[in-house]
Amino acid sequence: MTILLVEDDANLGFMVQEHLELHGYRVQRCVDGEEGLRFLEKNGCDLVLLDIMMPKLDGFALARKVRAARNEVPIIFLTARSLKEDRLEGLRIGADDYVTKPFSVEELLLRVRAVLKRSNRSQGEQEQAGSFVLGSFSFDLERNTLTRGRRSRRLTEREAALLRLLCERRNRTLGRQEALQTIWEDDSYYAGRSMDVFITRLRKYLAADPSVTIANVHGKGFRLRVKSKG
Repeated sequence: MTILLVEDDANLGFMVQEHLELHGYRVQRCVDGEEGLRFLEKNGCDLVLLDIMMPKLDGFALARKVRAARNEVPIIFLTARSLKEDRLEGLRIGADDYVTKPFSVEELLLRVRAVLKRSNRSQGEQEQAGSFVLGSFSFDLERNTLTRGRRSRRLTEREAALLRLLCERRNRTLGRQEALQTIWEDDSYYAGRSMDVFITRLRKYLAADPSVTIANVHGKGFRLRVKSKG
């Protein structure tokens, strides 16, 4: 899993990054909010560790932009500010947890694991139930059907397999190579062109609900975006 760490304190940032990487996480560290926002827009991640007091764009402002873009990636705030008002503001924005400095890296690791477990459980519960909810659509994994209201469409095996991979990485990037190797078992130019055709088909099927989109991530792959209601 990939963790975005946005922290302007070089010593703390290095220590946190090293500890998380020792426990198997991929960590991208950014030193200010603007750099963190650029990374999120281009790559996505599984969790954001976010300092509040930062140059250019503070943590609260960055988190607001993330949520305004309907990105539901889990966020943990790292801050020296322990005021109740700050905690409430973080929760209002949509933070999943709040760690006050100074903290031990062991405590942070436990918080990270707990938030990722909750996030993955909600995703896994949908899959175990046999379907994914995508805006006004329901994708039935057993029947390979995409349903909206009273209208239902039966997907081909490859259409269903590709949509399932996108659902499993909702709001994150599905790499082209991963999709080609998993579904086509071939990463040639012709297989890539075939996958592009399937992506176009899925976009057409989902076009009835503008809150559900499949975006190109330049040079990397695709990202299924599902905007929350309200």
